[in-house]
Amino acid sequence: MGARVVRMFRNFNLENRVHRELSKEKPLAAPRHAVKSPASGGSSEAVEADSLNKKNDPLLSLLRSVYVESTDPAAAAAASAEVPKEVTVGNEVERRPLKFSLPGGPYGLVELTDVPKGKLTITEALKAMGGHQREPQTWTPEKIAQEYSLDLKDTKALLEFFIPFQVHIIPPKTDGAKQIKAS
Repeated sequence: MGARVVRMFRNFNLENRVHRELSKEKPLAAPRHAVKSPASGGSSEAVEADSLNKKNDPLLSLLRSVYVESTDPAAAAAASAEVPKEVTVGNEVERRPLKFSLPGGPYGLVELTDVPKGKLTITEALKAMGGHQREPQTWTPEKIAQEYSLDLKDTKALLEFFIPFQVHIIPPKTDGAKQIKAS
């Protein structure tokens, strides 16, 4: 009820107030800052401006003769390392045939026949990690690295930090709640 009363007072004589506000004289804009006009042709400022904008042929020819060659110290240090990231033959990366593939081309994608050494497809990664999860004595990180032409350090990190298919069953807080039984 109070909102209706407030709205009545707020809207009372609204049109008259709007017309009165619009008919008031508008405030004038602030005057612009006075700018000095460009100096006439005989002043020293005009001569300096002309000399700055004009081409200086001797300096331009000296600039063209300068040749700078720089190298990144980090890239030079990486190039001198003995273990290359990818083994290349000419301009091509050395590749290995796929160990496993999904039948029938999932998602309508073209089936791959080979991958670069040091890389895995999703299917191969899941197969290797699943094998390691089921039989860690048989599928050691060393065997997986050798099988898929991977770096041992990367393989250990993959098996340690990427754990697929791990299911945690959280017990209910009350004894009366229904729970799915693991079979």
